[in-house]
Amino acid sequence: MASPPLGNLDLEADSPWGDERSISTRTPPISLPQPGDIQPPADDTTAPSINSKPSETPLTSAPVSRPLASKSRTPRRPGQAPVIKLEALDDELGPLGPLGDNFGSPEPSPAATPDQPPKPPNKEHGARVRARAPYRGDLALDSASLDEDDDESISVRRIHGKVPPPVDTSSQVASGSRPGPLSVPVEQAANPTFEIVVGDPHKVGDLTSAHIVYSVRTKTTSKAYKQPEFSVTRRYRDFLWLYNQLISNNPGVVVPPPPEKQAVGRFDNNFVESRRAALEKMLNKTAAHPILQHDADLKLFLESDTFNVDIKHKEKQAPAATESKGMFGSLGFGGGLTGKFVESDEFFHDRKLYLDALEIQLKALLKAVDTVVAQRKALSDAAGDFASSLSALATVELSRNLSSPLESLSDLQIRIKELHDRQAQQDVLTLGITIDEYIRLISSIKLAFQQRQKAFHTWHAADSEFAKKRQAMEKIQRQGKTQQDRLSHASAEAADAERKVNQARVSFEEIGRLLKNELDRFEKEKVEDFKSGVETFLESSVEAQKELIEIWETYLLQMDQEEDEALAYQPVGETSPRPPPPPQDH
Repeated sequence: MASPPLGNLDLEADSPWGDERSISTRTPPISLPQPGDIQPPADDTTAPSINSKPSETPLTSAPVSRPLASKSRTPRRPGQAPVIKLEALDDELGPLGPLGDNFGSPEPSPAATPDQPPKPPNKEHGARVRARAPYRGDLALDSASLDEDDDESISVRRIHGKVPPPVDTSSQVASGSRPGPLSVPVEQAANPTFEIVVGDPHKVGDLTSAHIVYSVRTKTTSKAYKQPEFSVTRRYRDFLWLYNQLISNNPGVVVPPPPEKQAVGRFDNNFVESRRAALEKMLNKTAAHPILQHDADLKLFLESDTFNVDIKHKEKQAPAATESKGMFGSLGFGGGLTGKFVESDEFFHDRKLYLDALEIQLKALLKAVDTVVAQRKALSDAAGDFASSLSALATVELSRNLSSPLESLSDLQIRIKELHDRQAQQDVLTLGITIDEYIRLISSIKLAFQQRQKAFHTWHAADSEFAKKRQAMEKIQRQGKTQQDRLSHASAEAADAERKVNQARVSFEEIGRLLKNELDRFEKEKVEDFKSGVETFLESSVEAQKELIEIWETYLLQMDQEEDEALAYQPVGETSPRPPPPPQDH
């Protein structure tokens, strides 16, 4: 459609677009149509008035040519506006011409709502690239539509005849898959798995420096380690160092503790085995913790081949406060607790009471389990003494028919002794070690409570210091303008004190949040661990009783078989001796 040249237009009356001037709707025009007015074509429908609803004619219908404005116009009367007649025009290019959304697409795009931004397309695996629309005339702007399954499109523009290279998706569509985000590796990196085995305990050193050394074999999917599988050797004090470091590095986190020290009987086989199992459980729980598994000291403990040298180098770079003298001794935060702490949070107050009662009950249960284990060991010793006595009697017995059953019964009692020993050790490793672990975990929770208490005192100490700095600043302000240097210095100190107050408050709240999560985690793991421990305890007891019954049944069958063999083996013509006749009275 050609527009009239600008030189022939009256800018007051004519429009370069060939349309009529709009008028205000507040004063409706009252005029009769003039002979010079342009009449619409006979086959076209006249548009409704201004106050009527717009036509719902689709924008993609056939275009209708618009007549040019007539040069012979009736002069307007003063105070009277010209008559406006609207026509419904069908233009496939839209009011914006080739810049509109309808250009280059055979389907009309949905009308954009001005109050809401356009919804981005959802990319899916079955995306297809549609063929480009044919080039229209000598337009310098063309477009191709990238349709998705949800009928949304992304326009790929071509400016000045330059088209981006096509994307070959045939192989992806044929295979039914597209390269998606690396969700699995990211999840594995965020939640690595650890499988740690503590084994091969053996005694090293001379009489004065003798100790037990354990091999720690680790298998992990974490990319923070050099190898997926590696092995190191550690002693008990190395585990204790790791525990203290994890507590110091992670305030508010309940760290799984190592077993207690024992001065007497520390080289006993049963004690070494129970300690080995407790150390293995400690490391696996630590590595499974979402916070502790990323600690640098845990990585140093599991991976370093020069552990003692690395520890000394680490202490030189950041010297610690004081070395711990015991497992629950000085950890570097006990001296800062000043004043009385009154618990204001009802959640922590109730949990403290619950943990105190739980600790008492667990200690009583552990004492009962120790009594059962002691009785099993006493029964084992009694079975051993009984076996020795039977063996001694069998050696002095001349009759083979009697010495053989006695010797078999002695062997049976030795097997029963071994069974009682094994069952006693199994009770310790299943139920006893679980009870002892949770008694030590309660102690770790109490340490976390102490860390929260220290954070509370630090917060209030910083708040008191900030109040002093603020009072000093206000005092200088009241002295007038002659103390500007002192006022600036006091203001800086007050700002720094306020920053410390905010940091201490945030630290206290963060420790409280972590501790709540840790207590919930403690409850869940406690149920699972005790359920598993009780089930294993019952299964081992049932298996021990079955084995004991099988031992006795085997012995009885053996006795019956020996008796049958003795009756069957007799020489020909030899009869069994007759009993002597009873004495007769004379």
